[in-house]
Amino acid sequence: MEPNIFPYEFNITQSDRNLLNKHNSLLVWFTGLSGSGKSTVADALEQKLYSEKIRTFILDGDNMRGRLCKGLDFSEEDRAENIRRVAETANLLLKSGAVVLASFVSPYKKDREYVEKTIKPNIFVEVYMNIGLDICKKRDKKGLYKLAESGELKNLTGVNAPYEAPENADVEITESDSVDGAVEKIYLEIKDKLYQF
Repeated sequence: MEPNIFPYEFNITQSDRNLLNKHNSLLVWFTGLSGSGKSTVADALEQKLYSEKIRTFILDGDNMRGRLCKGLDFSEEDRAENIRRVAETANLLLKSGAVVLASFVSPYKKDREYVEKTIKPNIFVEVYMNIGLDICKKRDKKGLYKLAESGELKNLTGVNAPYEAPENADVEITESDSVDGAVEKIYLEIKDKLYQF
Protein backbone atom coordinates (compact mmCIF):
# COMPACT_ATOMS: atom_id res chain seq x y z
CA MET A 1 0.00 0.00 0.00
CA GLU A 2 1.28 3.46 -0.88
CA PRO A 3 1.99 5.79 2.07
CA ASN A 4 -0.74 8.33 2.82
CA ILE A 5 -3.42 6.18 1.17
CA PHE A 6 -6.12 4.97 3.53
CA PRO A 7 -8.83 2.88 1.84
CA TYR A 8 -12.30 3.67 3.20
CA GLU A 9 -14.23 0.72 4.57
CA PHE A 10 -17.78 1.03 3.22
CA ASN A 11 -20.73 -0.56 5.00
CA ILE A 12 -22.25 -2.48 2.09
CA THR A 13 -19.97 -5.44 1.40
CA GLN A 14 -19.51 -7.87 -1.43
CA SER A 15 -21.33 -10.49 0.66
CA ASP A 16 -24.29 -8.12 0.94
CA ARG A 17 -24.33 -7.67 -2.83
CA ASN A 18 -24.07 -11.43 -3.42
CA LEU A 19 -27.06 -12.00 -1.13
CA LEU A 20 -29.02 -9.30 -2.96
CA ASN A 21 -28.12 -10.89 -6.31
CA LYS A 22 -28.85 -14.41 -4.98
CA HIS A 23 -25.55 -15.68 -6.42
CA ASN A 24 -21.84 -15.52 -5.71
CA SER A 25 -19.24 -13.50 -7.56
CA LEU A 26 -16.75 -15.53 -9.54
CA LEU A 27 -14.24 -15.06 -12.33
CA VAL A 28 -14.30 -17.27 -15.42
CA TRP A 29 -10.95 -16.77 -17.18
CA PHE A 30 -10.76 -17.81 -20.85
CA THR A 31 -7.23 -18.40 -22.15
CA GLY A 32 -6.06 -19.63 -25.56
CA LEU A 33 -4.64 -18.55 -28.88
CA SER A 34 -6.10 -15.75 -30.96
CA GLY A 35 -8.98 -17.29 -32.92
CA SER A 36 -9.61 -20.07 -30.40
CA GLY A 37 -13.14 -18.82 -29.69
CA LYS A 38 -12.64 -17.23 -26.27
CA SER A 39 -14.87 -14.22 -26.91
CA THR A 40 -17.47 -16.25 -28.81
CA VAL A 41 -17.90 -18.74 -25.97
CA ALA A 42 -17.77 -16.01 -23.29
CA ASP A 43 -20.54 -14.15 -25.14
CA ALA A 44 -22.69 -17.29 -25.38
CA LEU A 45 -22.10 -18.12 -21.71
CA GLU A 46 -23.07 -14.61 -20.69
CA GLN A 47 -26.35 -14.93 -22.60
CA LYS A 48 -27.14 -18.16 -20.73
CA LEU A 49 -26.30 -16.63 -17.35
CA TYR A 50 -28.25 -13.45 -18.16
CA SER A 51 -31.33 -15.58 -18.99
CA GLU A 52 -31.03 -17.00 -15.46
CA LYS A 53 -30.92 -13.48 -13.98
CA ILE A 54 -27.23 -13.74 -13.04
CA ARG A 55 -25.41 -10.39 -13.09
CA THR A 56 -22.44 -10.58 -15.43
CA PHE A 57 -19.77 -8.49 -17.08
CA ILE A 58 -17.34 -9.41 -19.86
CA LEU A 59 -13.77 -8.15 -20.00
CA ASP A 60 -12.29 -8.75 -23.45
CA GLY A 61 -8.73 -8.42 -24.71
CA ASP A 62 -9.22 -6.09 -27.66
CA ASN A 63 -11.79 -3.98 -25.82
CA MET A 64 -9.46 -3.47 -22.85
CA ARG A 65 -6.43 -2.74 -25.04
CA GLY A 66 -8.37 -0.03 -26.83
CA ARG A 67 -9.08 1.83 -23.58
CA LEU A 68 -7.71 1.05 -20.11
CA CYS A 69 -4.66 -0.76 -21.50
CA LYS A 70 -4.13 1.56 -24.47
CA GLY A 71 -0.47 2.15 -25.25
CA LEU A 72 0.75 -1.24 -24.05
CA ASP A 73 2.52 -3.38 -26.63
CA PHE A 74 2.85 -7.17 -26.79
CA SER A 75 6.23 -7.53 -25.12
CA GLU A 76 6.32 -9.89 -22.14
CA GLU A 77 6.53 -6.91 -19.76
CA ASP A 78 3.58 -5.08 -21.29
CA ARG A 79 1.53 -8.27 -21.44
CA ALA A 80 2.11 -8.66 -17.69
CA GLU A 81 0.99 -5.06 -17.09
CA ASN A 82 -2.05 -5.60 -19.30
CA ILE A 83 -3.09 -8.63 -17.24
CA ARG A 84 -2.34 -6.81 -13.97
CA ARG A 85 -4.76 -4.03 -14.94
CA VAL A 86 -7.35 -6.58 -16.01
CA ALA A 87 -6.98 -8.46 -12.69
CA GLU A 88 -7.57 -5.26 -10.70
CA THR A 89 -10.58 -4.39 -12.86
CA ALA A 90 -12.00 -7.89 -12.42
CA ASN A 91 -11.48 -7.61 -8.68
CA LEU A 92 -13.57 -4.42 -8.53
CA LEU A 93 -16.33 -6.00 -10.59
CA LEU A 94 -16.34 -9.06 -8.33
CA LYS A 95 -16.76 -6.78 -5.33
CA SER A 96 -19.78 -5.28 -7.10
CA GLY A 97 -21.37 -8.73 -7.02
CA ALA A 98 -20.90 -9.64 -10.68
CA VAL A 99 -19.84 -12.84 -12.37
CA VAL A 100 -16.92 -11.73 -14.53
CA LEU A 101 -16.06 -13.45 -17.80
CA ALA A 102 -12.56 -12.53 -18.94
CA SER A 103 -11.34 -13.36 -22.44
CA PHE A 104 -7.57 -12.91 -22.81
CA VAL A 105 -4.84 -14.82 -24.65
CA SER A 106 -2.83 -14.51 -21.39
CA PRO A 107 -0.02 -16.73 -22.66
CA TYR A 108 2.12 -16.78 -19.51
CA LYS A 109 1.36 -19.05 -16.58
CA LYS A 110 2.77 -16.53 -14.07
CA ASP A 111 0.29 -13.87 -15.25
CA ARG A 112 -2.70 -16.21 -14.90
CA GLU A 113 -1.48 -17.19 -11.42
CA TYR A 114 -1.23 -13.49 -10.56
CA VAL A 115 -4.90 -13.04 -11.52
CA GLU A 116 -5.99 -15.90 -9.30
CA LYS A 117 -4.01 -14.53 -6.33
CA THR A 118 -5.34 -11.00 -6.89
CA ILE A 119 -8.99 -11.98 -6.80
CA LYS A 120 -8.85 -14.36 -3.82
CA PRO A 121 -10.91 -15.27 -1.85
CA ASN A 122 -13.19 -15.08 -4.89
CA ILE A 123 -13.60 -18.11 -7.10
CA PHE A 124 -11.32 -18.45 -10.16
CA VAL A 125 -12.35 -20.83 -12.95
CA GLU A 126 -9.81 -21.29 -15.72
CA VAL A 127 -11.14 -22.27 -19.15
CA TYR A 128 -8.49 -23.41 -21.60
CA MET A 129 -9.59 -22.99 -25.21
CA ASN A 130 -7.35 -25.78 -26.52
CA ILE A 131 -7.81 -25.18 -30.23
CA GLY A 132 -4.98 -26.06 -32.60
CA LEU A 133 -2.96 -23.35 -34.33
CA ASP A 134 -4.05 -24.53 -37.80
CA ILE A 135 -7.72 -24.07 -36.90
CA CYS A 136 -7.04 -20.68 -35.30
CA LYS A 137 -5.28 -19.58 -38.50
CA LYS A 138 -8.31 -20.62 -40.59
CA ARG A 139 -10.59 -18.59 -38.30
CA ASP A 140 -8.30 -15.55 -38.42
CA LYS A 141 -10.81 -12.77 -39.23
CA LYS A 142 -8.35 -10.11 -38.07
CA GLY A 143 -5.54 -11.25 -40.38
CA LEU A 144 -3.07 -11.38 -37.49
CA TYR A 145 -1.47 -14.71 -38.39
CA LYS A 146 -0.73 -13.62 -41.96
CA LEU A 147 0.84 -10.41 -40.68
CA ALA A 148 2.98 -12.33 -38.17
CA GLU A 149 4.11 -14.90 -40.71
CA SER A 150 5.08 -12.15 -43.15
CA GLY A 151 7.15 -10.46 -40.42
CA GLU A 152 4.90 -7.39 -40.21
CA LEU A 153 3.58 -8.26 -36.73
CA LYS A 154 5.89 -9.10 -33.84
CA ASN A 155 5.09 -11.05 -30.68
CA LEU A 156 1.96 -12.86 -31.90
CA THR A 157 1.32 -15.75 -29.56
CA GLY A 158 1.71 -19.09 -31.31
CA VAL A 159 3.81 -17.69 -34.17
CA ASN A 160 6.66 -15.56 -32.84
CA ALA A 161 5.81 -15.52 -29.13
CA PRO A 162 5.25 -18.47 -26.75
CA TYR A 163 2.05 -19.83 -25.23
CA GLU A 164 2.29 -21.68 -21.92
CA ALA A 165 -0.75 -23.94 -21.88
CA PRO A 166 -2.51 -24.48 -18.55
CA GLU A 167 -1.59 -27.80 -16.95
CA ASN A 168 -4.71 -28.19 -14.83
CA ALA A 169 -7.45 -25.98 -16.28
CA ASP A 170 -10.86 -26.35 -14.65
CA VAL A 171 -12.47 -26.73 -18.09
CA GLU A 172 -10.82 -27.63 -21.40
CA ILE A 173 -12.58 -26.86 -24.66
CA THR A 174 -11.39 -28.51 -27.88
CA GLU A 175 -12.34 -28.24 -31.54
CA SER A 176 -14.76 -31.15 -31.05
CA ASP A 177 -16.91 -28.95 -28.77
CA SER A 178 -19.61 -26.81 -30.33
CA VAL A 179 -20.24 -23.36 -28.86
CA ASP A 180 -23.34 -24.69 -27.08
CA GLY A 181 -21.38 -27.72 -25.88
CA ALA A 182 -18.60 -25.49 -24.55
CA VAL A 183 -21.11 -23.32 -22.70
CA GLU A 184 -22.70 -26.39 -21.12
CA LYS A 185 -19.30 -27.72 -19.99
CA ILE A 186 -18.43 -24.42 -18.32
CA TYR A 187 -21.89 -23.99 -16.82
CA LEU A 188 -21.68 -27.43 -15.20
CA GLU A 189 -18.35 -26.40 -13.64
CA ILE A 190 -19.62 -23.11 -12.21
CA LYS A 191 -23.25 -23.92 -11.37
CA ASP A 192 -22.67 -25.13 -7.80
CA LYS A 193 -20.05 -22.44 -7.14
CA LEU A 194 -22.60 -19.74 -8.00
CA TYR A 195 -24.92 -20.78 -5.20
CA GLN A 196 -22.55 -21.84 -2.38
CA PHE A 197 -23.41 -19.40 0.40
